[in-house]
Amino acid sequence: MSVAEPRRIVLFRHAKADWPPVADHERPLAERGRLDAAAAGRKLADTGVAFDLALCSTAVRTRETWKLAVHEFPKRPKTVYEERIYEASPGELIALLNETPDDAQNILLIGHNPGVQGLADILAGASEGDARERMTRRGYPAAAFSTLTFTGPWKSLEPGTATLVDYWAPTE
Repeated sequence: MSVAEPRRIVLFRHAKADWPPVADHERPLAERGRLDAAAAGRKLADTGVAFDLALCSTAVRTRETWKLAVHEFPKRPKTVYEERIYEASPGELIALLNETPDDAQNILLIGHNPGVQGLADILAGASEGDARERMTRRGYPAAAFSTLTFTGPWKSLEPGTATLVDYWAPTE
C-alpha cells in the first residue's frame, strides 16, 4: 500500500442508547439502536470497502454498535478498543488517528458526539456532491456515519486535509 493512494476514514456515531440508571460509560443500546446499528453495518458492507482497522470506544453502547454492525461485513477488520475515544475532542481524535500505522488504508472509528461530528466538520476541507449539505441539515444522529478520504501518511492528517465523500443516517 502506498501513502499516495487515498485513505478512507469512516466516522461512525454509536447507535441509539438506552437510559438505565447506570454510569454513562455503561449505557447499553436501546432496541431502536440495535436495529439501526445492523442497518448501518449493512450500508457500510454495501460500499464494498474492506476496512483494515476499526477503532472503537470502550463504552458499552459503542461496543454493542460495532458488534451488530460488523456482523454484516463479509470480513471483520482488526478491532482495537480504545478508551481515549470516549469523551474525546476532535483534536484528541486526530491525535489518535495520527498514531495509525501506514499499512492501514481504510479505518472505521466508532465513537460519540460531539467529537465524531466535530471531527468530520474539521477534517473536511472539501466535499463531494451533497454530502456536507445533508450532514449539516441532519446533524449527526445516533448510528450516522460520514466517509472521508485523504492522501498521505496518517501522521499528516490534520484539519482541512480530507474530503467528505459520503454521509449516511438511519433515516436517510
